[in-house]
Amino acid sequence: MPVYEYLCDDCGPFKDLRPMAECDDPQACPHCETLAPRVILTAPNFFCMPADRRKAHAVNERSTHAPQTLAQYKASHGPGCGCCSTGKTVKDKGATDRKKPTRLVTKTRSGAKGFPTARPWMISH
Repeated sequence: MPVYEYLCDDCGPFKDLRPMAECDDPQACPHCETLAPRVILTAPNFFCMPADRRKAHAVNERSTHAPQTLAQYKASHGPGCGCCSTGKTVKDKGATDRKKPTRLVTKTRSGAKGFPTARPWMISH
C-alpha cells in the first residue's frame, strides 16, 4: 500500500498508508479527526524501498481485490515458468530462450538435500 499525503486546514499536512482503492477518499486527521483532502506535496518514493518489500506490497494489494488460490497459481504457471523462476536464460543463434542447467539436487529418505556437484564438504540441513 502506498503512503498518501493529506492536508488538514487546522493541523497541516500528514501522511497515511492507504490502499490504492482509497487514493481519492479524504482521510481523518490524526489530531483533530476532521476529514482532510489528499494533496501531492512531495514526489513519490515508491522506488526507495527494497525490492522484496515492494513486491510484497504489490502482492498484498493484488490479493485484496483478486485473491488467487495456490491451485489457480500453479495452473497458470507451470513447472519451469519463465516469468517467475529465478533461473537465467541463455540466448543462442536460434533466438530461442533455453534454460541453463540447474545444479543437481539429491534427497535422502529423511528428506535431507544434497548437492553432489557443488561443495561436497558442506552439509545441508
